[in-house]
Amino acid sequence: MAHNAFYAQSGGVTAVINASACAVIETCRRHPDRIGKVYAGHNGIIGALTEDLIDVNRESDEAIAALRHTPGGAFGSCRYKLKDIETHRTQYERLIEVFRAHDIRYFFYNGGGDSADTCLKVSQLSEKLGYPLTAIHVPKTVDNDLPITDNSPGFGSVAKYIATSTLEASLDIASMCATSTKVFVLEVMGRHAGWIAASGALAGSGEGEPPHLIIFPEVAFNREAVMARVDEAVKTYGYCVIVVSEGARYEDGTFLADSGNTDAFGHRQLGGVAPTLAGMVKQDLGYKYHWAVADYLQRAARHLASRTDVEQAYAVGEKAVELALAGKNSMMPAIKRVSNTPYAWTIEPAPLAEVANREKFMPREYIREDGFGITEACRQYLSPLIQGEDFPPFENGLPKVAKLALHRVERKLPAFKI
Repeated sequence: MAHNAFYAQSGGVTAVINASACAVIETCRRHPDRIGKVYAGHNGIIGALTEDLIDVNRESDEAIAALRHTPGGAFGSCRYKLKDIETHRTQYERLIEVFRAHDIRYFFYNGGGDSADTCLKVSQLSEKLGYPLTAIHVPKTVDNDLPITDNSPGFGSVAKYIATSTLEASLDIASMCATSTKVFVLEVMGRHAGWIAASGALAGSGEGEPPHLIIFPEVAFNREAVMARVDEAVKTYGYCVIVVSEGARYEDGTFLADSGNTDAFGHRQLGGVAPTLAGMVKQDLGYKYHWAVADYLQRAARHLASRTDVEQAYAVGEKAVELALAGKNSMMPAIKRVSNTPYAWTIEPAPLAEVANREKFMPREYIREDGFGITEACRQYLSPLIQGEDFPPFENGLPKVAKLALHRVERKLPAFKI
């Protein structure tokens, strides 16, 4: 007997999260004998709690296929973390109530570490309540900090964008440094892990090629050492290009740019490390500077997506459905690297209990001894992830994106306040 499936997106979106959505939906459609309808949660898990469901079956095959080259979160995402079951049991019970009302037996949650935790908890509670639900986490995060998986879908495209932006901006600075800007600072995402900042190093590899400094969250920020290196680069090469992670911090753990606020997940709100660092350059060295914050541009740039990343994002979505149909539960399809040259990979299941609430940081052997760059081992790890282009179709000079009808499913339960 066929039962229905639920899919939702969580956390900050990526350039390829919709490729995973495309894969989940298309794979479900290939198994009508096992999976009836596919419902999507409007605005992630909030859609399940409030019974705000989207009937994906009413979307055309063409519209679903177009998700593969569309950035953003097609069904709406959210930053909303379900707390522990003991103190917020009513929310978990509400999820099971909604799933029961709509005969949902398959739960696919597409997100990072916090959504892996939610997926695990929903699976555990459904078992306690005796409701047959198969919960599979579909990995996604630009931060590349999910454990077990070799890399996280979404990261490869951000890495390609940051490496490209670093290269292009460096050429701009180099051409004007004799009479204008001497120092350029690019701020990238990465709260605790410096993977995105590291990808900026792919812009150059020879002596003196930018970026001249990378500032990682994993390496304590030393103002005197950083300023000395900036000064040396300017005097040696005429200019200095810096890539800095938003999570750069001092020895005591204090962020260089902490707004003093927290987000819905309890994480410190960051932003502004580029102007903070540029201000230090001006104050300590007196050099003319410019700074930029990649911000949402880095995770929305589908026009420059890595083909490797697109293929992997689709593969984990497809594998998620296959795992569910094979009777696997509380799992995440993880990418396993088979070889660097030629680059080869496969997908293997990983237990959610080993994924949830764990972060993967930059290994020390990936960071240069002086703390300001990457090693050859890191370059070999990163390089395959940015390979290949997967351009979207263009129309009137702009990328053509999916346009979904987003038909709502009729509610069957009383309203629920979150």
